[in-house]
Amino acid sequence: MFKNLSIFMQGEIIMNNELVELLAEYEHKRWTKWQSYLFSKSLKNDDGSVTIPKELVDRWNRQILTDYNELTESEKESDRNGAKEIIKILKIGDKNG
Repeated sequence: MFKNLSIFMQGEIIMNNELVELLAEYEHKRWTKWQSYLFSKSLKNDDGSVTIPKELVDRWNRQILTDYNELTESEKESDRNGAKEIIKILKIGDKNG
C-alpha cells in the first residue's frame, strides 16, 4: 500500500528544515482548530475545567478503535481533507528545497 513512501522519506525533502517548519505550523493550526472545536462542544465548569459530553466521548472512542477502512464515508472524507493539506505543504516544501 505504501510502497513509495519509504523511498520518499529517504529523500532530501525530509531533511528540509523549511518543510519541517511548514509541517509544524500546519500541525499547530490543526491542533488549535481541534481544541477550539473540543472546547466549544464541552461544558465549562466553574473551576475553569471542561467536561466532554458522553455522546462525544462515545463517538470519539469508537473512531479511535476503528481502522480507517471501516470508518464512515464522511469520517474518511475528513481524513482525506487533512491528507490533502499535508500534500499541499509537501509540494511547497519541495519547490523551496
